[in-house]
Amino acid sequence: MSLGWLIVGGGIHGVHVAARLIGEGRVPPDQVQILDPEPALLARWRLRSQAIGMRHLRSPSVHHLGLDPLGLHAFAEDRWGGVRGLFAPPYDRPALSLFDTHCDAVMESYDLPGLHLRGKAASCAIMEDGVQVQLLDGPRVAADRVVLAVGPPEQLKLPSWASGFEDRVHHVFQPGFTDWPLKAQSVAVVGGGISAAQVALRLVDEGHEVHLISRHEFREHQFDSDPGWLGPKYMRGFARERGLDRRRQMITEARNRGSVPPDILRELMSSIRGGGIKLLRGEVSGLLSTGQMLDIELSSGDRRSVDTILLATGFGSERPGGALVDGLIRDEGLPCSACGFPIVDENLRWHPRVYVTGALAELVLGPTGRNIAGARRSAERILRSLGHRSQSEAVASGAPRATP
Repeated sequence: MSLGWLIVGGGIHGVHVAARLIGEGRVPPDQVQILDPEPALLARWRLRSQAIGMRHLRSPSVHHLGLDPLGLHAFAEDRWGGVRGLFAPPYDRPALSLFDTHCDAVMESYDLPGLHLRGKAASCAIMEDGVQVQLLDGPRVAADRVVLAVGPPEQLKLPSWASGFEDRVHHVFQPGFTDWPLKAQSVAVVGGGISAAQVALRLVDEGHEVHLISRHEFREHQFDSDPGWLGPKYMRGFARERGLDRRRQMITEARNRGSVPPDILRELMSSIRGGGIKLLRGEVSGLLSTGQMLDIELSSGDRRSVDTILLATGFGSERPGGALVDGLIRDEGLPCSACGFPIVDENLRWHPRVYVTGALAELVLGPTGRNIAGARRSAERILRSLGHRSQSEAVASGAPRATP
């Protein structure tokens, strides 16, 4: 019996789509595999969230990987007998520990770790009777349908001045990064968004001397885009817009890039006022290694000498998926907009046998397509293509809820 669904990507999107296909789409578990190169599902999510010192998610409690939108609260009640201390105001944002524990419970409910095929997709060929995915260091995997649930672009934002200093200048999201300062050091954190703020606060808590270098004033926003993009307030107009160039412009304008939520900004400013974090404004214009120290020169004229530099500068803006997606466009002729992103139907089909989620689907999903809410909306549309109604739609209609 051939495989029904191959999900390429074992992150937030891939895990949630798998859970929804099995739990709501009535797809037998032996008909689903999740292809991911990491040793465990959600490994990159966990490494990145732990690296930056995340304590609570930015997303509200209804955005998680279970089926029932209200299931995270129910899980906290069942597991700990209450929710006190597990959610932060506003919007009941869950503690990272709660979110991760719930993710484990969701994956165990559907035996998703047992469906994990460790490997990396090198290419994808669409055949008459299915899709064949060639692994980078392995055989071909055949499936009736493929879901491209790839994460952020592999290309990190690395400033040109960091070239040549790779042994002492690290991006906090680079694969395999473990060179975190263990003894008290002078550390420069470069970045002005939520990740930079969280990294700086983590380092201060661990006893380091911290210099936070930001090229812009802090931008205070609760979410990475207005909550109106999760519903008809803005999405109705977005869906009516037929011009894909205009949709891309709307997405770009809606994103609160490099922003910091109010609670983290308050904590950050308190540390700055108290002298725990030294704030520097400007671009790094020069970097020199002098013995054991790195000498930083800023466009403002400021100079600092530090032991280590940590970059919290995010990811590149190019289309994710790398050579795999490039090959589908080149070899299979799958359509793209002028910005290079897939042109898909309302159920996120790039081809009758190829679905996309996340950033690859944002010309349909809008600016929230990349986050946890986007994962849930992606799964809803995929289920809709199979003729199934999601738990979110059931809850909205007053139907009984299922768990997890």
